[in-house]
Amino acid sequence: MAHRTHPRPTAITLRPVALAYRLVALGLIATGVIRLLDLFTADPSWKTLLYFTALSNVAATVWMLFLVVATVRDLTRHGARGTTEPLPRIQGAVMMALVVTMLVYTVVLVPSLTQDPAYEAYTLTDSLVHVISPLLIVGEWLLLRTKGRMRWLDPLAWALFPLAYLALAFIYGALGGEFEPGVNHPYPFMDVGALGVGGVALWILALVVVLEAFGFLLVAIDRGLGTLAAKRAQEVAPVRARV
Repeated sequence: MAHRTHPRPTAITLRPVALAYRLVALGLIATGVIRLLDLFTADPSWKTLLYFTALSNVAATVWMLFLVVATVRDLTRHGARGTTEPLPRIQGAVMMALVVTMLVYTVVLVPSLTQDPAYEAYTLTDSLVHVISPLLIVGEWLLLRTKGRMRWLDPLAWALFPLAYLALAFIYGALGGEFEPGVNHPYPFMDVGALGVGGVALWILALVVVLEAFGFLLVAIDRGLGTLAAKRAQEVAPVRARV
């Protein structure tokens, strides 16, 4: 008796598990945004939205809320078995944005700011928005997304969000906008006055190279896992056909 062969799953195929993960992720990411913006205080820090960290975490909160709603919808319509993984291109863009946030914080900001004795790195809020949120977004892809669907050109599109932010931040500062009193740049590597145009360009080039390298690594892992699952399914097919 012949059996129809399906590729082995490369993602968790239980929607209640996916929903639980996404609810926890949504709660943690939203908590980081609330703390970062001081939303439940008498004087919310709206100007924090000028920074990429805040924007990327707000985007991640909205994205995770969308995934929670989509998972609940599929759970009620299609049952517990199966996956809910809409808009993989958007998932990649959000993941890239959060990885930028983590890289800039850990590689650039912490080493430069820890020279100030008053600065405390990896506080609860900083850890939530710079480390935990990126890891949760990457974990969502790793655990809950079918592999083999990413395209080699995707990392180029994913970089548009951070590159657009850089352009807008430079324009805002050039027009006299201040991120902090007397400071017209959001991050030290964007300080043209201190580093010069060439120094800032080198920093941005280095970050883009690292970012794109990470993006292509994700695509390679994604496609590799997808190919491996397909090969394993083909190896099992003759055995099933003889049953």
